[in-house]
Amino acid sequence: MPAARFRIAGRVQGVGFRAATRAEGARLGLAVQAENRADGTVEVRADGDAAAIDALARWLQHGPPLARVVCVERLPVAPEAP
Repeated sequence: MPAARFRIAGRVQGVGFRAATRAEGARLGLAVQAENRADGTVEVRADGDAAAIDALARWLQHGPPLARVVCVERLPVAPEAP
């Protein structure tokens, strides 16, 4: 199953970014995890259809209304443990 990880920088903590990302992922049919990182970024993992992951990647460029996204970095996906 396709998967992707993203690190999003900007004003992305304390503005509902994680909840909105999970909701957008669910709308797209993806399994999404979103976590705040100590450095002020949000890290997202999405599993599901490749086209839906690409749609989420585009959405992450702006996020929810109160967010101010500065950078979205696509990261390598570590294989899941058996």
